[in-house]
Amino acid sequence: MSKKNTFLKLSAVTAFLGGVYAFSDYIYKISTKPHEHQDGEKDYDISITEGREFVRNHPDRQDVFIKSVDKLDLHASYIPADEESHNYVILIHGIWDNHESNGIFAKHYLEKGINCLLVDLRGFGKSEGNYIGYGLDDRLDIIEWIHFLIKKDKDARIFLHGMSMGAATTLMTTGENLPENVKGAIADSSYSTLREQFASAYKLFKGSFVPIPIALLISRVIIYIRAGYDINLVSPIKAVTRSKTPTLFIHGDDDTFIDPHMCSRLYEAASCKKQYLMILGSGHIEGVVKDPVNYWAKVDSFIQKLI
Repeated sequence: MSKKNTFLKLSAVTAFLGGVYAFSDYIYKISTKPHEHQDGEKDYDISITEGREFVRNHPDRQDVFIKSVDKLDLHASYIPADEESHNYVILIHGIWDNHESNGIFAKHYLEKGINCLLVDLRGFGKSEGNYIGYGLDDRLDIIEWIHFLIKKDKDARIFLHGMSMGAATTLMTTGENLPENVKGAIADSSYSTLREQFASAYKLFKGSFVPIPIALLISRVIIYIRAGYDINLVSPIKAVTRSKTPTLFIHGDDDTFIDPHMCSRLYEAASCKKQYLMILGSGHIEGVVKDPVNYWAKVDSFIQKLI
């Protein structure tokens, strides 16, 4: 009888551990394993697709590469303005995509005579890497891209413009000591902390039967083991308290992926010069297509005051 009980207990423990492993592997794959937009997949607006084609087929586009601090090859597309300019923007894409998704932004900036550097975050596009960093390691990569531009042009006036995870990366970058060449930042639809965003996104998963605190603990452990970083350290809201970079915070009030209230909290916490724009009727990173007149009027005004 005792042997039978021992066997049943061992079976239960084995099943439990197997379940934990399967769940943690699932969490890691959907949250931290890079995957991105593929040709043929539909964008949320035709102008985004047209922007991809604009970048891909631009006659002056150049592939450029740098080394990250941990020796990864990082890629970006560089497109110069038609006339020589000392003004630059580093465009930073969101999760599950690559630099081409920012073509709609590059088109506008180039029309304004601003040189564009569209980066592939680590693990995306032509950049090396096997995990999504959510802005933690990526902030150091953006600093390397900043120095790339300064080496190219010592008089460079640089702006950062990021969307979603790219916005969080932008804010994480502004929390560091940046060269004076960096004049401002635009953060479109950033989360306040990765832990909060994970909790919010987890509620949307089908079959999310594991309690949120346990799911977060498992996520934190498995990402630390397999990717080497702590999700609790991904905190744009802490970064902006240290920032000296003038920042424009943008969000859509109908965003169901990243809570618009996170933008309000980021704005309130920021210690830098700051501006705020809420796009009415806009979902996640849809402001540029839902209300382009208001979007670009605010962005252009913000930049012009700084250059």
